Amino acid sequence: MRIILRFIVIAAITTAAQAQNNPAGDPRQGQTLYNSYGCYQCHGYEGQGGRAGRRLAPEPLPLAFVSAYLRNPTGQMPPYTEKVVTDEELADIYAFLLGIEQPPPVESITILNY
Repeated sequence: MRIILRFIVIAAITTAAQAQNNPAGDPRQGQTLYNSYGCYQCHGYEGQGGRAGRRLAPEPLPLAFVSAYLRNPTGQMPPYTEKVVTDEELADIYAFLLGIEQPPPVESITILNY
């Protein structure tokens, strides 16, 4: 619980500053990186989450939180230092996650409403 609180505080402190300084990422390159680093294996191809990894999209957490957690994760996730995933690559991956749209409401999917 203390670790989660630590990341929330880090995110809250740095979000405002980074909001002005977030590098513009390339969502297409981000999708390629997301897949090549194997993020999909735990988080799903659309960031929907799964048994091994939490939901990342749509509406991802602030970049400051994602970056802080990526660099120093807890649990089974391996750390992705800046030597492994650069800040520019992270910006691309984040741009990909930002571009993932909400799924349609269940009521609008005919086959699910029989």
